[in-house]
Amino acid sequence: MLLVVDVGNTNITFGVYKKEELVTTFRLMTKTPRTSDEFGVLITEILRNDGITKEDLRGAIIASVVPNVMHSLIGSIQRYLHTKPLIVGPGVKTGIRIVTENPREIGADRIVDAVAAFEIYGGPVLVMDFGTATTYDLVTEDGCFTAGITAPGIRISAKALWEDTAKLPEIEIKKPASILAQETISSMQAGLVYGQIGQTEYIVKQVIKETGYENLIVVATGGLGRIISDETDIIQHYDSKLTLKGLRIIFEKNAK
Repeated sequence: MLLVVDVGNTNITFGVYKKEELVTTFRLMTKTPRTSDEFGVLITEILRNDGITKEDLRGAIIASVVPNVMHSLIGSIQRYLHTKPLIVGPGVKTGIRIVTENPREIGADRIVDAVAAFEIYGGPVLVMDFGTATTYDLVTEDGCFTAGITAPGIRISAKALWEDTAKLPEIEIKKPASILAQETISSMQAGLVYGQIGQTEYIVKQVIKETGYENLIVVATGGLGRIISDETDIIQHYDSKLTLKGLRIIFEKNAK
């Protein structure tokens, strides 16, 4: 079995693969400070509840955009699971070439998503991740990561509304029945969700216009990606496990 770990700004997502089957997933909050022992106990206990022991694991791989978590997390996996994790970064085989001006600026999570989308769906492909930030990354038909677009995520926008505006409340992010809202909560929901749909459609159309890729494949992932992908035909595939799939693919490329 293989342990895959995606360290995001909000959550650390863990998954365990048995060959190509994802047998379990779980999450821990990223911003909660933990020692390597605390990480180790939590991870091993959760895995044990799913019937998985350290002897079942043949390796681990981590992609992280939060550097200050890594020392404790890596130490916990080495000490408690007895395996040295592969860290996605420079020198790791991915199967795509990054041809942006500064490849080292590209976050590991974006690389992993790009790898998964290209390997699974082909290219040219535009990969959207509706996470803490909303990102759009372009991979050409020959596997070159050529461009990336970054926008505030839906939750960041929502948080700005209720934290920086005295009379606006904290709300659930969901699509209201109509864009023609008649009270505060649904008016905020309409602005957030329909605004994100509009942004998504415009950015995809602009990418197609500037690249000439009329055959562009559009893939979405991320926690709120389902809400947006259900409301627009411009997104062809929604894959909630895209990052975990990409981690497994990259591990296999390097294991060979």
